[in-house]
Amino acid sequence: MNTPTEGLGPQFGQLWVDGMLATFAAQADRLGELDRMAGDGDFGQNLTSAFKRVRKELDAKPPVTYGDWLTAVSRGFLGTGGTSGPLFGMFFRELARCAEGDEPTLPELAQGLAAGLATIQRYGKAEVGHKTMVDALAPAVGVLTAEPAPGGLRDAAQAAIEGAQSTAAILAKRGRASYVGEVSRGVHDPGAVAMALIIVLAANAREGSSLPADSDWVG
Repeated sequence: MNTPTEGLGPQFGQLWVDGMLATFAAQADRLGELDRMAGDGDFGQNLTSAFKRVRKELDAKPPVTYGDWLTAVSRGFLGTGGTSGPLFGMFFRELARCAEGDEPTLPELAQGLAAGLATIQRYGKAEVGHKTMVDALAPAVGVLTAEPAPGGLRDAAQAAIEGAQSTAAILAKRGRASYVGEVSRGVHDPGAVAMALIIVLAANAREGSSLPADSDWVG
């Protein structure tokens, strides 16, 4: 097991991105359906478009470092439309910058996630309780940055899942879902679900796996 100051593994970036590619290929339709139930319905299509761009860039120029892998994901989302595309793009851009070496340490990854959260909140104006990706990301960041020492990625993943699950009971205050009022209540926010899956996949990658994330918890 890695100690907090050790790297997360020589293939952490690749395992994480491979896990995302597999997971969102399988989950795009499901997340799109959640968006159709309480938004404008384009989230699944935007995810598919973003990861097609990611795959194209990876095939054209295979990454070498963690930063290269996450930069490819950032570019894939920054080239995607909708509200969430640019926000995810800027989030992954912060993650790509977090490592001083070829792979991040756990504290560096925690700092990258915290910087990504701050960027999303700065541009998206969302807080916990607004029924957005912030509801999953903020609890994960809280676990990883808690004193006296960062929590583990698996604990952060569980916090992200619980945060995403909590959005079903929330009346949306930001994003497209805020336009439909009570219709959004009872529906998991797709952005929060996607963010929770991303954190779960980071925990998987730390454990040496690129398998798709379990999504049985999604309502």
